[in-house]
Amino acid sequence: MKQLASILALGALLAGTAGAYAADTLTLQLKWVTQAQFAGYYVAKAKGYYKDANLDVTINPSGTDVTPVQALAAGGADVIVDWLADALSAREKGVQLVNIAQPYKDSGLWMTCRKDMGVTSRSASL
Repeated sequence: MKQLASILALGALLAGTAGAYAADTLTLQLKWVTQAQFAGYYVAKAKGYYKDANLDVTINPSGTDVTPVQALAAGGADVIVDWLADALSAREKGVQLVNIAQPYKDSGLWMTCRKDMGVTSRSASL
């Protein structure tokens, strides 16, 4: 029991000093220009959620001149928002990236077929 109390006390001491360390910097590269679909990232920054996690986050929009994968590969971003199909294609080309989440409700990748093939709806497993 005494060891548990010591561990808890040490944990409390360390938690109290966490603010003494500099925040980790992180650059987030969006998939496209700033718009509603990325509101959550901006709201999290405005409400201090990143700061609470000891992160100093810079959010960069993309556009026609830069893609998330290009930014990541060039070292201009630490985390990117991109479609899974783009990420898989980049991995095939040798870009070292890891998919950590898919924050979209539905996939941006849709397969289509001719109407006369008898397919009338998308599968729930997509």
